[in-house]
Amino acid sequence: MPEFKFSEEAISHALEAAKRSHEDSQASRRSSGADSDLSLANASAGYLLVTAECISITVENNKVCINLPLGFGKYCFSIPLSIPNGTAGQACLSICTTWGIPTGIRVTIIIGGITIISQSFGKC
Repeated sequence: MPEFKFSEEAISHALEAAKRSHEDSQASRRSSGADSDLSLANASAGYLLVTAECISITVENNKVCINLPLGFGKYCFSIPLSIPNGTAGQACLSICTTWGIPTGIRVTIIIGGITIISQSFGKC
């Protein structure tokens, strides 16, 4: 059974984007003053989900196995029996962050343009 893996470079870029978004939010908050509407809106904006990449996958034995980043290890997703072996699709990785720090991941499996599985690992 093939094992799929997300690119380390794409993961690194997503983490950097989350960090920059948090830093930009904090800089806007400081420059706008504590009593502004922007400051109040950003006060609760600590959670951010950033998509790292989507990779091509194929279904085999009604499963798709993916090596997950950030220490979550290998995970095999069970695919509905109505989807035949050899069917191509995509697996998309999003990284969940709080205040720019990764707290979890979300994997979404899309076949034929339809999301058939979306599962979170860690805190998302």
